[in-house]
Amino acid sequence: MSTSKKILMIVSNPAVSPVTHWPIGFWWAELSHAYEVFAEAGYDIRIASPDGGKLEADGYSDPEDESGYSVQDTISLAFKNDPNKMQLISDTPALSDITASDYDALFVVGGQGPMVTMIDNERVHSFVADFYESGKVTAAVCHGTCILLKTRLSNGDLLVKGKRWTGFANSEEEYAENAIGKKIQPFWIETEARKLADTQFDVAGALEEHAIRDGNLVTGQQQVSAAAAAREVIAVLS
Repeated sequence: MSTSKKILMIVSNPAVSPVTHWPIGFWWAELSHAYEVFAEAGYDIRIASPDGGKLEADGYSDPEDESGYSVQDTISLAFKNDPNKMQLISDTPALSDITASDYDALFVVGGQGPMVTMIDNERVHSFVADFYESGKVTAAVCHGTCILLKTRLSNGDLLVKGKRWTGFANSEEEYAENAIGKKIQPFWIETEARKLADTQFDVAGALEEHAIRDGNLVTGQQQVSAAAAAREVIAVLS
C-alpha cells in the first residue's frame, strides 16, 4: 500500500473561446511545472477534468507552437516527449468518477479553458468547496483561480471570504492582449476579485513569480508561479 501523498490535478476540458473563437484548454507550464515539483517530492499524481476525456492545451502555451510564444519552456517539452506522461492527459477521468477522500491535495490548473468551462460550472465549484471543507490543501493557479470568484462553502460564504489570494493580474491581461493584438478573455479575474467584499486579492508585477498560502488555500498568479504554488502545497502537506 502506497504511503506517498496523493495529488489531484483538475484540468479544463477543451472548448472554444467565445471571444477569439480559438480552441482553448489548459496552459502547459501550469500543468507540467507543478507536476514535476510534485513528482520530485515523490507524490502520486492523478490528472482529472470536469467531463473526462482527452485534454488539449492552449496553442500559445505549447513549446512547439509555430508562434514561438513558449519556445523556452523545456519542462513542458520534456513532458510532451514522455509517452507515459502524455497518457495521463489522453483519457482523463471525470470529476464524477473521482473519490475526493483518496487525495491529500487538489491543484486546479489554469489556461484559457477555465474561464469558459469552469467559471460557471457548479459541479466543479461544489467539488472544490467540499474538498476544502474537508480540511485539505486546495490550490489554483492563474486563470484556474477564476473558480474562486464563485465557489461557495456550505454556509453560503465564498471560499475566499477572509482570505488573501492571487490570480492572473490585469497587467498580465494587458500584456497578453498587446502581444497578440486582440481581446482574449471574457472577463478579467483581478477586476472581478476587487468587486468582492471581505477578501484580499494581491498581485505582484506582470509575469513575476508570486504564490500565496493562506491556511489550506494556495494560489499562484500565473504560469511563472505554478512551481511556486506546488511548493507551497508541499509545505502545507509537510
